[in-house]
Amino acid sequence: MVRILIGCTGSVATIKLPLLIGDLLKYNENITIRVIVTKHAKHFFNVKKIGQDVDIFNDEDEWLAWSNRGDPVLHIELGKWADLFLIAPLDANTLAKISNGICDNLLTSTIRAWEMTKPLIFCPAMNTKMYQHPLTLVQISLLKSWGYLEIPVIEKVLVCGDKGLGAMADVSTIVSFVINCCKNRALLV
Repeated sequence: MVRILIGCTGSVATIKLPLLIGDLLKYNENITIRVIVTKHAKHFFNVKKIGQDVDIFNDEDEWLAWSNRGDPVLHIELGKWADLFLIAPLDANTLAKISNGICDNLLTSTIRAWEMTKPLIFCPAMNTKMYQHPLTLVQISLLKSWGYLEIPVIEKVLVCGDKGLGAMADVSTIVSFVINCCKNRALLV
């Protein structure tokens, strides 16, 4: 069984979460998925469109799970559970947090505690103007220098009407990349 943890941030590309999960699960019956959503990611999808066999976690779950010393810490437990971490979409705000070591929510705390020997794949998604800002290249390069794997943005007409680079890669590209990563690491046969 391959355990995939998906993180979603406050990008409109989160509307593709149900499709992404569905396509990954269709690919192989030996895949199980859990999802972490940020507060703003919840705005972009309907939880009813996610299968009941997929657990979805948010910041509140982190605090509900712990009350006493010795209780499980959710961001640690999710990292232990997962074989692969996919952040799709990764918005500019969370990219900045990760690259600066900020861990102020369940998603960024899980990333900070991620075991570096396991794959972490990220899919940037932001407006063209944000993507072209010099900080974006620096921050993406830093994540890649740590061994994180990028699925680059694509050019298209964005939801706001602008045309340019910054859109999250197509779901089919993401699924292929994740499956190939699993095969290369002998997680899937």
